[in-house]
Amino acid sequence: MLTRIVKLTFQEEKIDDFLAYFNTINTRVSTFENCYGMRLMQDMYHPYIVFTYSNWKDESALNRYRDSELFRGVWSTIKPWFGGKPEAWSVETQFEDGTFSPNHPEN
Repeated sequence: MLTRIVKLTFQEEKIDDFLAYFNTINTRVSTFENCYGMRLMQDMYHPYIVFTYSNWKDESALNRYRDSELFRGVWSTIKPWFGGKPEAWSVETQFEDGTFSPNHPEN
């Protein structure tokens, strides 16, 4: 499974617009084919910074979403509200709850 972490920095006056918009699309994104859930987190001290964490079957599933009409619509809506360059990481879990993953070199 692949986890996609995205950091989005908004113009301070646009964060409420983003949160309202996110509320209208979050279910469509989190139930996209081979997406195993999504989480939105907001920085406690800089509330105009948010992070999305989404879990995907694999990189191909993520890329199908990124190539979709849904993603293009979301991105074109929120892009003008950015106050900084988005950052994104695709990661695999190596350690969780006291156990290394099967792909970890110590196993």
